[in-house]
This record gives sequence, C-alpha cells and structure tokens, in this order.
Amino acid sequence: MSRSCLLFPVLLAAAFLLSACTSERRSAPSRTASEQLMISTAADRAAQNLSIAIPQDTPVFIDTSYFDGTDSKYAIGAIRDRLLRRGARLVNSRDAAEMVVEIRSGALSIDENALVVGIPQMEVPVPLAGSFAFPEIALFKRERRQGVAKFAATGYDAETGKLITSSASDFGFSQQTQWNALFFLSWTTDDVMPDEKMEILRAPKAAHQGEAISAGPERRR
Repeated sequence: MSRSCLLFPVLLAAAFLLSACTSERRSAPSRTASEQLMISTAADRAAQNLSIAIPQDTPVFIDTSYFDGTDSKYAIGAIRDRLLRRGARLVNSRDAAEMVVEIRSGALSIDENALVVGIPQMEVPVPLAGSFAFPEIALFKRERRQGVAKFAATGYDAETGKLITSSASDFGFSQQTQWNALFFLSWTTDDVMPDEKMEILRAPKAAHQGEAISAGPERRR
C-alpha cells in the first residue's frame, strides 16, 4: 500500500477530531422575544383600558393574590402605572391604605391560527411500509399569532371591606402575521414594534413607545 493511501485515513480522522472540538453551545430561552413582546404589548393595552374610579391621592394597596399568567410581573407593573396615572397613591401595606384594589387576570397568553390555500401536510399510508409525511404545498398561507390580555379590578374599603368601585373586564390585543405566497414570497406584519423598527435593526438605538410623563413638584412626596 502506498504512503498516500495510508496518509488519507489519518488526515480524515484528524479532521473529524478537530471538527468535534469546535462545537458551540448556545442558550435556548423558553420563549422568543417576539412572544414576549406580543404578551407585554397586550398587557399594556389591557392595563391602559382598565376603567376603575379612584379618588385623587387615595392611599391604595394593590392585592395581586388573584393575578396570575405568563409575564404576570410585567402586567402587574403596567396596572400599577395605570392606577398611578388615575390619581392613586400606592402604599406597601394594607394598614397604610384607605382602599384595597384587587386585580385579576382572565387571560395573558398567545393564540395561533393558520389559513392554507393548497395541500396541507398529511400522513400518507404506505402498504407494508407504514406511512410517510407528505409535505405541505401552499399557494397562499397566513399564520397569525395574537397576544390576548384580560384584566379586571375591584376596589374596597381597607377597613370595612365595603365595595367602593369595580371595573368591567378590559381587554388588550396584539398580533403578528406571517404571509407566504407562490412558494417563495414571504413577509411579516405586526403591531408590537415601533414604526422605526427597520432603523433599529440597521443601527441599534433607544426605541420608545407611549407618552413619557413626570410628576410635578406638587405630586412628589
């Protein structure tokens, strides 16, 4: 056997060992940034719609015992911001409060639905061989994901427990839609990113949504 024939297996084995040593491990978050944005945007909108009457400068304790859901801490923060804007003065204990506002969540998640014009993916039985997955052939496809939030609140006297105010159930929605047409055309629409998102992608910078407000000197304590 020639020397070149012996050298080839050695080089092949060396290449395999070197490639095995250069593997890279990447973290895999449980949810994507898009999913987080959809849920938080729906939470912002539901909190903004929350209609509960609070007398100006009332000391309020927020009871979150009945509030649960994905990203619930962000949603609670959005509701706290809403109550502050409506004139509440938040306190950290029931003893310091005149009113307790009990908040609850009926929904804080994502729905998905799809529309396909063409042939959907299906399992095709093969005699004596089991089955095989027939691939999807779509002339047109729409995959829509919708963030949904449903919040409500009840306010009662911190001492007597008597009802003071109660809100209706208020909703917030967000959406992201993936479109595919004629096999190779694809685009995405959504309402969770600011209008200048393409500029953000090209050159990272601060992005702001909503109105920034500042409490005047008479409101600071």
